[in-house]
Amino acid sequence: MTDTRIDRRMAKLKAEGRPALVTYFMGGDPDYDTSLAIMKALPKAGSDVIELGMPFSDPMADGPAIQAAGLRALKSGQTLAKTLRMASEFREGDDETPIVMMGYYNPIFIYGVDRFLKDAKEAGIDGLIIVDLPPEMDNELCIPAVKAGINFIRLATPTTDDKRLPKVLENTSGFVYYVSMTGITGSALPDTSKVGSAVARIKAHTELPVCVGFGVKTAEQARAIGASADGVVVGTAIVNAVANVIGADGKLVADPAEAVATLVDGLAHGVRRARLAPA
Repeated sequence: MTDTRIDRRMAKLKAEGRPALVTYFMGGDPDYDTSLAIMKALPKAGSDVIELGMPFSDPMADGPAIQAAGLRALKSGQTLAKTLRMASEFREGDDETPIVMMGYYNPIFIYGVDRFLKDAKEAGIDGLIIVDLPPEMDNELCIPAVKAGINFIRLATPTTDDKRLPKVLENTSGFVYYVSMTGITGSALPDTSKVGSAVARIKAHTELPVCVGFGVKTAEQARAIGASADGVVVGTAIVNAVANVIGADGKLVADPAEAVATLVDGLAHGVRRARLAPA
């Protein structure tokens, strides 16, 4: 049983009777300093949990927007070590907001699992979402992470049936991330009418909070999903807000942190209107 900032934040929000707003951004996009400014702006705008993207050269589950963000970050010199440093610098001014690192296993494997977990813990990382590590490989990173006091958050999808779900949930902690559609990130709009039954099905197998994402772009979608989910995850819309202020010459035409904060503020208002009934 873990006791991380994620566990504490989710318990607090449950007591308040509202879902969490979970916001994803790509570490290092479009550069280190701008990205750190975006990260610092997220909690002030209403983000409850931050997902910090780890750029990777072959992001097979990501749509074009997040792929492009990752490439911009890599081009600007972002590395896994720098992404950890970003979390550490964020922690200097915020020791409360949970941080989940999200990405692929290859950079962690190259960095070294033991070294990574030690450095992640010291940097103030609370959870990991590693999209290409199935439950059959839990000994690789999941179990060592949980032993280190870091949540390992698993994805469930519409194709994760009741036979498979217990295996997916076996060593999951923090929350379950329900991907509300099949395919790559940002590829379609979520069908909010199906979210309630999907969340109920997952909750029949676990007491963990269930956060729902993939395709959430508007405050109204966030409100609709938050009516039945414990959290609403927004990623591609935030990444697009950054891309939209980068000119054709690669120079910024507006402040990305301000653009992201405006979007997240609207999403936060939508989530807060959802008003889950206290359990």
